[in-house]
Amino acid sequence: MSINPGPVVLLQWLSPAYPVGAFAWSHGLETAVARKEVTDGAGLEAWLGDLLLFGSARTDAILLAAACRAKDMAALAEVDATARAFAPSRERLAETVEQGAAFCRATSEVWGGSLPRLSYPVAVGRAACMHGLALDLTLHMFTHAFVSNLISAAQRLLPVGQIEGQRILKNLGPLVSDAAKNALTSDLSSLSSACFAADVASMVHETQYSRIYRS
Repeated sequence: MSINPGPVVLLQWLSPAYPVGAFAWSHGLETAVARKEVTDGAGLEAWLGDLLLFGSARTDAILLAAACRAKDMAALAEVDATARAFAPSRERLAETVEQGAAFCRATSEVWGGSLPRLSYPVAVGRAACMHGLALDLTLHMFTHAFVSNLISAAQRLLPVGQIEGQRILKNLGPLVSDAAKNALTSDLSSLSSACFAADVASMVHETQYSRIYRS
């Protein structure tokens, strides 16, 4: 019996152990906690749910899909330029660019092939295409990892324990699936964001006095 290697590869790429430095970024959540916009597990779940429905979790999935579908390097460069332009703040731009560069470097060295310096969702989409991984599974696992990483970040900032964090991740499962499915039928013309509080939080974080995270 042959085993499809795709899920195993994605588990490694999107693992907290993969050297992209995801642990160093909070996506503006640190400021939201400092300003008491997110104070507990229920608030965290609502914040992440909005990102999945209306914000960066949704748009990153669309960018990943567009990168996977790019027919040539010129089209890929256009997707990457769009991803960078869509970052609402200096720190959010650094977050996607630095994680993307780290992902490209590690994936090229371990799996072979040549990946240019790309923003993070674009890098994952390009790598999935290069290695023949299923786009639907890649989208789902990437979006799940996005949410999981922010829950982990929040657990260093809020009184949210491991069990509650896992409950939040479970509760957000349907929205993770919806974001992945939406990206499958979307293109760059579908990009939009209405999570203004999250965007502003990422801007304020740039001058926040006391910080744990880089964004």
